[in-house]
Amino acid sequence: MSANDYSDDDISTICQQWLERAVIGLNLCPFARRPYQLHRLRFSISHARHTDAFLDLLENELRLLLQTPATEIETTLVIEPKLFADFEVFLDVVALAEQVLEDIDATGTIQIAPFHPNFQFADEPAEDITNYTNRSPYPILHLIRESSIDQAVAAFPDAGSIYERNKTLLRTMGTEGWSSLGIKYPLQKKH
Repeated sequence: MSANDYSDDDISTICQQWLERAVIGLNLCPFARRPYQLHRLRFSISHARHTDAFLDLLENELRLLLQTPATEIETTLVIEPKLFADFEVFLDVVALAEQVLEDIDATGTIQIAPFHPNFQFADEPAEDITNYTNRSPYPILHLIRESSIDQAVAAFPDAGSIYERNKTLLRTMGTEGWSSLGIKYPLQKKH
């Protein structure tokens, strides 16, 4: 099955499994469990055919998040299943997304966290298992309310240690342990 053969339901299921098995299941983000369990996490699947259309969708999702109480939508995953398979192109899109955030005066209110099937930290080789802390089945921009981050940090005061803890966990698991999670990566290129 090629990446283009997946329906919205398939894409949503794949992303939910990634959240449940990796992000929440391994506690990679201690702040993710609560909005997910309370059904305050929105999945927005893009059908854009080009970058401008994707940025329009992103702006609409940002505005929706700004206009909706956190008790209804606390956070949003904007999933792009067809564009931006190349990680370098995706990084350019992340910069454009930050500009959209600024253009609608949402900087300081919402943060954008990028995830990608081929995510690579600047200081790590492509094949390093620690890159999987930010590898998702599809290119995703996670829209997070600053107020939610503040509440989560208050509940988890040692938030700065999460990154190092995750790196240690993934190095202990290794690629075999990660593979055992059964997460699909329809767009991931092999290194």
